[in-house]
Amino acid sequence: MIKGLAKDFKEFAFKGNLVDMAVGIIIGGAFGTVVKSLVDDIFMPIVGYLTGGVDFSDKFLTLGSVPEGSTAKAAAEAGEVVLLTYGNFITAFISFLILAFVLFLVIKKFMEALRKEEEAPAPEAPAADIALLTEIRDLLKQSKP
Repeated sequence: MIKGLAKDFKEFAFKGNLVDMAVGIIIGGAFGTVVKSLVDDIFMPIVGYLTGGVDFSDKFLTLGSVPEGSTAKAAAEAGEVVLLTYGNFITAFISFLILAFVLFLVIKKFMEALRKEEEAPAPEAPAADIALLTEIRDLLKQSKP
């Protein structure tokens, strides 16, 4: 029974689709890290510059009074209830939009490549004399006992 279970598990765990999916998940995680860095280190400073130096990561609402210029982390450490850290949401949303757009471009190119492969030109029809000779050959093969 244990040998049968081990055999079934081996077939399941090492199927091509499962291994491909695992590789895709690992690469997806690494891709997510790259996109997060792209958003945090490249795009958000540009957005901050365009909005007059606004740093979205420190935007929040509290249920109490917080000293001016305080960060969400400092407010939470001071015992205030941080209601909404909407700046983190803005950053995450921009990251999502960039990731979705990049995935859209990758999938679009992949689908175009598949269509090109499917639309490969059909082989040309043989010349009339070749077609006639092929037909004669097939008739001769059929007439032999």
